[in-house]
Amino acid sequence: MKAIDVHAHLATGEAMQSLLRYNRAALEYYQGIKLTEEQVAEMALTSDQMATAFVAADVKGILVGWDAEANTGHERTSNDHLARVVRDHPEAFLGGFASVDPWKGKMAVREAERAIRELGLMGLKFQGAAQAFYPNDRRFYPLWEKCVELGVPVQFHTGTTGLGAGTPGGLGIHLKYTRPIPYLDDLAADFPELTIIGCHYSWPWQDEMVALLLHKSNVFMELSGWSPKYFSESFKRELNGRLQDRVMFGSDYPVLQHERLFRDYEKSGLKPEVLEKIFIHNAKRILKLDI
Repeated sequence: MKAIDVHAHLATGEAMQSLLRYNRAALEYYQGIKLTEEQVAEMALTSDQMATAFVAADVKGILVGWDAEANTGHERTSNDHLARVVRDHPEAFLGGFASVDPWKGKMAVREAERAIRELGLMGLKFQGAAQAFYPNDRRFYPLWEKCVELGVPVQFHTGTTGLGAGTPGGLGIHLKYTRPIPYLDDLAADFPELTIIGCHYSWPWQDEMVALLLHKSNVFMELSGWSPKYFSESFKRELNGRLQDRVMFGSDYPVLQHERLFRDYEKSGLKPEVLEKIFIHNAKRILKLDI
């Protein structure tokens, strides 16, 4: 096994329907490809095709769900679907992080418990910019209390997002929700028993994320959605030093392919022993993976 990918998205038809508007805009902005939503939907993969890609890359994946219905109006990807893909492909996937929409209140808390206890998912993933909420808003504290009770980690998107990038008004997406300090810092202070994972490189607030990682031992980070060639030199120094035990590998698949990321990491200047921690050992320890 070359790596554990702690942040990969479903590319199936059901998942594609949840993000059609954003995927269409992203294809145009990042790749110059203009398609209709119907054409974007036709790009969906089967779960078998996804699994084949992970096996070929010698990567074990952890998939993340999607539910931002209240803010976006787009239908969620069910946690049942996520759990089924994980269950059907143990050769490719180690588990999944369920998604619940915090604005659903008690329903969100119940769904979080169902996803963990009944569906066997391993944690929860949140995208604050798409879901339009601050993690430190006390209206959502019952959800974090339930996560502590369940003993599961939570992932939070940090930094900018590809959702709506390059469009007028960013398709209504607000970046303010995904700043590490004060929002994740408050949460980490108020819930010291909660394992919090900041997703992505956190740009333009990567220095805030570094400070948070160094100050709060219950906070960790994964690097999906970015090639390391775009990391600042100061951030790479921290990875080679103080952060080498706090950071995990993620791809943001299918946005970025594993082959490209591995090639860029080999050229990144990170020490081989640090890369081994980032690729495999940190995820095993932080997520308590028995593999």
